[in-house]
Amino acid sequence: MPGSKEIRNQIKSVQNTRKITKAMEMVAASKMRRAQERMRAGRPYLSKVKAICAHLSHATPEYVHPFMQARQEIRTVGLIVVTTDKGLCGGLNTNILRAVMIKLKEWDAAGVKVRVTVFGNKGNGFFNRIGGNVVSHAVQLGDAPRLETLLGPMKVQLDDFAAGTIDALYLASSDFINTMKQEPNLRQVLPLTDEVEDGFVPANTWDYLYEPDAQAVLDELLVRYVESLIYQSVAENMACEQSARMVAMKSASDNAKKLIDELQLSYNKARQAAITKELSEIVGGAAAV
Repeated sequence: MPGSKEIRNQIKSVQNTRKITKAMEMVAASKMRRAQERMRAGRPYLSKVKAICAHLSHATPEYVHPFMQARQEIRTVGLIVVTTDKGLCGGLNTNILRAVMIKLKEWDAAGVKVRVTVFGNKGNGFFNRIGGNVVSHAVQLGDAPRLETLLGPMKVQLDDFAAGTIDALYLASSDFINTMKQEPNLRQVLPLTDEVEDGFVPANTWDYLYEPDAQAVLDELLVRYVESLIYQSVAENMACEQSARMVAMKSASDNAKKLIDELQLSYNKARQAAITKELSEIVGGAAAV
């Protein structure tokens, strides 16, 4: 059994650790509120763009954008993976990377090549370790998503799809459900499917009047749709990161408190045993005299 001095040092060490985890919990809670506000602010715009693109997928315009043209054979796909830059956020990155690995194995079995774009240090390190074909990446995204940082890496994939280098584009990120729940999501971005909006099928279809012309409008609209979808995914992932970190740090603080209580009990027992031993020695010495 360790002595009282060793136990006292352990208690101090755990107390210092608990101070750090408690501070990180409070910082994550503050950042989480701001991240959720940014995430919710972008949802109405994305929802409206999705609805327009869903109507367009059922319309019959005189110009068919390359993003709306399905390929006959899928030989190479593009994959955009959104992760965090920092750790200590529970199983957030593990869950999304596990879903990605399952999909990669399916593509590998089907002989499909994958070109990867990564947002976040954790995903970048993961694909470097497994030898993934990373064609572009962006790290150190900060606490707020910036479109100018995301445009370069995502444009690589959009240009590849337009040029025919890849036949489909997928996006893997975490969806914010609530503070306690974040779900990994891997969905197809390009080509645009009949159900762009999740579960949304227009009740009525109509053709649009384009000004100045269909090509100018669709070229701008569909690129903005993909950019806003990826931007919103990064914003949601940041909200997920702060929520997961707050929950993880709270759990760590609670576990540290339990450990301190157990160590304190062990310390009291060791101290009581030492006092009892000293008293026994004193009494034995007195009796001998």
